[in-house]
Amino acid sequence: MIKILQYGEGNFLRTFVDVYFDTLNKSGAGEYAVHIVKPITFGTLERFAKQNNKYHVVLRGMENGKEVENVYKVDSLASVIDPFADYEAYVALAKDPELKIIVSNTTEAGICYNEKDEMAGFDGITYPAKLTKFLYDRFQAGLDGVYLLPVELIDNNANELKKCVDKYIELWNLPAAFKAWNDEKNFYCNTLVDRIVSGYPRDEETKARLTALIGEQDDLMSIGEPFGLWAVEKKGAIADYTHEGVHNIEVVLTDNIGYYKKRKVRVLNGSHTNLVPAALMLGAVTVYDCMVDEKLSAFVENTLKEEINPYVSSDIAATTVFANSVKDRFMNPFLNHQLVSISLNSISKWRARVLPSFKDYYADHGALAPHLTVGFSYLMALYAGIKKQGESYFVDVPGRTIELKDDLPYLEYFANGGSVAAFMADAAVWGEDLTKYEGFVKAVEENVAKIQKGEVLI
Repeated sequence: MIKILQYGEGNFLRTFVDVYFDTLNKSGAGEYAVHIVKPITFGTLERFAKQNNKYHVVLRGMENGKEVENVYKVDSLASVIDPFADYEAYVALAKDPELKIIVSNTTEAGICYNEKDEMAGFDGITYPAKLTKFLYDRFQAGLDGVYLLPVELIDNNANELKKCVDKYIELWNLPAAFKAWNDEKNFYCNTLVDRIVSGYPRDEETKARLTALIGEQDDLMSIGEPFGLWAVEKKGAIADYTHEGVHNIEVVLTDNIGYYKKRKVRVLNGSHTNLVPAALMLGAVTVYDCMVDEKLSAFVENTLKEEINPYVSSDIAATTVFANSVKDRFMNPFLNHQLVSISLNSISKWRARVLPSFKDYYADHGALAPHLTVGFSYLMALYAGIKKQGESYFVDVPGRTIELKDDLPYLEYFANGGSVAAFMADAAVWGEDLTKYEGFVKAVEENVAKIQKGEVLI
């Protein structure tokens, strides 16, 4: 038995990682059991208990020019643990010799370090801090290390995770023997994941259709596309615990994770992130809406062709082929990929997914990337319209009011009337002062003013 600890119970991991291990089980390629751990206090696990940790994934899209809807019942979840209510069950995993893999998806903002975190704490500390405590329990139990496969969409995600763990080891004055064990026995493998997941159906018609297709009520059902890629950095004996090839998703063990990461983050995620604020403010609801809209689809096409594709690798032709496949995936009529869902944590997403392309274009041309500047302007205009209601933050867009979810300081900043220029200058937000790019802040401020007057910039 190979056990996997999974930090996160969200739709993506259940429609990607858990389906992969379930497929391996059912094909006879191994015996895997996934143990989900809820990483934050928010949310409930009642649906899992109600369904005995069973659920269905529906992969809908185009294959060989034909529409497909394939249903997969997922049985790979052995347990779903709330460590805030049952800490003992969580720690028991740390002391389990059969645990071999740890997977996490805590968003781009989740892999971070906070010097105020205390080892005695848990609910208020970062994911890397929780992980450090978990690994220390395993070390004290005299067990071997594990393979850490974070799927957060940041460059060198596993390397960054290990840096955070190392900082906590130092902060908390943990033994040198533990640091040596972490360095030598744990393998932090950088990864790249690629599958568009729209999650639980939001409209009653789709929900009724898929319930009939599945054959039973399923409050955990999740919708994804048929395409799936998991590129994993080859370290240690990772090949003994995973299987390459197509097992619902394609798994690639590689020494060049950087290529897959850069291509996917910039082309797929970057074009998504640049599109969403403009699309929301122009009344679109889903990605498909954007791709059948003449202006929005042209905006995506031109952004990719002129400002993203040329800076992924020297093989622009290969990147263009991938970009074309991405556009085809955006055209998937089934996904119902909600723009509001994609807008989660938009600030950190723009920094990780779009800023690198913006910088490369600026370095190459000595000028602002036009479409990326417009996309950023719409992002700032969207956040500038934030209003706080109770403990939530909302923005009015054509025909509806939507809730924005992001780091609380960003939401509070704009809800309290903070200026766009000062926000752009904050290196703590962006990793650098964005106003240093000549003409950027002026262009954005002018664009935001036009957007607020109702002008369309694309």
